[in-house]
Amino acid sequence: MVASPFRPNDAKTAPYECGFPAVETTRKPFDIRFYLIAILFIVFDVETALLFPWAMSFRQLTLWGVASMWLFLALLTIGYLYEWFSGALNWE
Repeated sequence: MVASPFRPNDAKTAPYECGFPAVETTRKPFDIRFYLIAILFIVFDVETALLFPWAMSFRQLTLWGVASMWLFLALLTIGYLYEWFSGALNWE
């Protein structure tokens, strides 16, 4: 081929995101841990994105607004610590 010669190297055949080597069959199912880590990332990413509006309007908030956001942060931290100590974030 002139336009795109096939020259595999270590970078092209290395595992990409799913963690499986590229030389194996495409019918091999994904490990469930990949999906669990992805869902946990999305959950905590969306919850963390909710902190930006709070930070932008922090000076205009009343005591109720500040207290409710601290409660939100406490619940977020408890959830994160639970996932960490239960081993859901470990990839073995």
